[in-house]
Amino acid sequence: MPLGDRPGKSLPTAFQDWSNTKAAYRFFSNGNVSEDKILEGHFAASALRIKATDGPVLILQDTTEFSFKRASPEKIGFTKVSTGRKLKEGRYQKHAICGLLMHASLAITPEGLPLGLTAAKFWSRSKFKGTAALKRKINPTRVPIEQKESMRWLDNLRLSTELAGAPERCVHVGDRESDIYELYCLAEEIGTNFVVRSCVDRLAEDGTTTIAKVMAQVQSSGTHEVRFRDAQGKNHCAMLSVRHATMTVRPPIGKQRQYRHQALQIIHAEELNPPEGRSPIFWKLITNLPVATHADAVHKLEWYALRWKIETFFRTLKTGCRIEELRLATADRLANCIALCCVVAWRVTWLTMLSRETPVSDPAAVFTDEERHLLECATPDRKRHASYDLAFYVRAVSASAPGPPIPVRQGPEFSGIFYLLT
Repeated sequence: MPLGDRPGKSLPTAFQDWSNTKAAYRFFSNGNVSEDKILEGHFAASALRIKATDGPVLILQDTTEFSFKRASPEKIGFTKVSTGRKLKEGRYQKHAICGLLMHASLAITPEGLPLGLTAAKFWSRSKFKGTAALKRKINPTRVPIEQKESMRWLDNLRLSTELAGAPERCVHVGDRESDIYELYCLAEEIGTNFVVRSCVDRLAEDGTTTIAKVMAQVQSSGTHEVRFRDAQGKNHCAMLSVRHATMTVRPPIGKQRQYRHQALQIIHAEELNPPEGRSPIFWKLITNLPVATHADAVHKLEWYALRWKIETFFRTLKTGCRIEELRLATADRLANCIALCCVVAWRVTWLTMLSRETPVSDPAAVFTDEERHLLECATPDRKRHASYDLAFYVRAVSASAPGPPIPVRQGPEFSGIFYLLT
């Protein structure tokens, strides 16, 4: 076993003994194993869950970074260059961050229930040829989308739509990084929908004005109250003034011969009387869905607000599965392990929401007979109840660590019995 693959904390803790841990390391380093193959069954199960639901399906897209400390970081790759302390000569110390990036699409219902991943991509950036270096040399709007890292947004939109099998039901939701004109054109081409937070003041109408100038003349259609928690966990309430309009949006000047203009809906929601000490909320959304009334605009704002669900999924990966504590030495091995943990993180998120929304549901819809038996046996006598509802088994799962791993159900998501890490 290479030096970098000696057991750290996560895998040995999860697999309990050396024989199981060694088998896990062999699995992740197997040349016949890839993240695509690991997630293939999960994607198929996600498609089945999508088909079993009615109405629209929100497909959330976002990117996250995993950072690692390695003696040989070149075996994994680099995500970005970080600026450190200031040196005596006045320059700032810089160093490349060892790590991987993952771009994922997570399908949820409009009520927020996660249905599973529909696409995922793993990669690392070159140490010397990052996106920032490219922007200093070439106008990014002149570079074909196929040659840019941003292509991942289009790839995931296409793959997720194909997996769902119903383009008209899909609503792809993304943050400001997904404000890509080629994405709007692709959505039109395959007949699917999107709600994206805009960061570019694009040319509008006849090309002599911009979206911001047109929206400045639009009157407010009403207000909308949002409640949220900041990074410190403090609760906030904000009243937003909502404006919406339909207008012609044009592609960047350098791509107007390649792409045609589109009629899109613009929604601006700006906070009224923001408090001191906090940045005001100002959402600028762009969508190809109909927005004819104030209620329609609020509906799209509520859908965009659910984007935080994918942030919760990433947080589960990092804190629950402790991805950044892995000691695997190469990018391929790490990607394989992260892909497996993605299924675990989805199921943990799914179980958590189900237990909160319907704690007295029938646990047989979630856990197999074998799983329920193991959880009952692992629960101390003083904590057992006469009625074993869903909440009981979810609490049993959360309390089972650091005991023996709990096998999860075999099915299309798993080629064998993997373990539900807690």
